[in-house]
Amino acid sequence: MFVAETSTGHLIEVLDAQSLFDPHKSQIQGSLHYGEEAQDPEMYDKSDLSFPSGEALPRCWTDPDYRRKP
Repeated sequence: MFVAETSTGHLIEVLDAQSLFDPHKSQIQGSLHYGEEAQDPEMYDKSDLSFPSGEALPRCWTDPDYRRKP
């Protein structure tokens, strides 16, 4: 699965999808796809990521209290 860095639009391949879906984790491990080769895995803050279309990640993936807030 790919997400994008909000500030640059560069694609990041999510290496652990479970951490992306877990609202209790604020970071994911991913590999930047920029240039000819994928880069070494790094940790990325979920708050800095979006879908490649520009749409924000679902709140249930980023906020552990999403059910309590309006």
